[in-house]
Amino acid sequence: MVLKGKAALVTGAGRRVGRAIAYGLARRGVHVALHYHASEAGAKATAMEAEIFGVRAPLLHADLSSAAEAEALAGRAREALGALDIVVSGAAVMERRRLEDVTPADWDRAMDLNVRGTFFVAKGAAAAMGEAGGAIVNIADVAGFERWRDYPVHCLSKAGVVAMTELLAKLLAPRIRVNAVAPGAVLPPQEWSNETARRIADTTPLRRLGKPDDVFNAVVFLLENDFVTGETLVVDGGRRVR
Repeated sequence: MVLKGKAALVTGAGRRVGRAIAYGLARRGVHVALHYHASEAGAKATAMEAEIFGVRAPLLHADLSSAAEAEALAGRAREALGALDIVVSGAAVMERRRLEDVTPADWDRAMDLNVRGTFFVAKGAAAAMGEAGGAIVNIADVAGFERWRDYPVHCLSKAGVVAMTELLAKLLAPRIRVNAVAPGAVLPPQEWSNETARRIADTTPLRRLGKPDDVFNAVVFLLENDFVTGETLVVDGGRRVR
């Protein structure tokens, strides 16, 4: 896929990695519909930055924990941009909860957004892309392959995203390719101390934390390579093999 001139939807585009992906696509000449929920200020800032590159960057508000809003989002993006070739699902929640502290509300927040929201965005995209097809990239997490004591629900939700990516790739081929990126420690959580961040970096084979561009470059690879589908590309500096 040649990116320049394409139309994309990026969910969670108002903050962190989602914002970096949206900006990076705009920099490559992609028109980007910017989804946000609570991060309106960040989404507006991303839109202003994107428009410098001469692309359209409409803002779309939606609560993706609502299946109806999630499924409708891609159609709204197509209406705003006139086409839809790419969807990057970056909206997610990550909460630290040990098993003994997990409540049904904690479970629902993670599963409703990370799994159900991602699924229904993809379902809506499959309809909105039409016969021309396109590409979907889900943002999973290395937690989907590991079992973190302090994040059991997060691990389960991201494992669901990995499985979902494989299933959707099978169901939507050959019209739509579906892949995922599983970042490691990129933009660490705010609750991490400097000591924790240093420890994670020091125990990572590549001896550093990740950067948003590391994730963006993986997304670009999956979008541009037309012979890859059903894959989850881990971008974690080698932590899985440490």
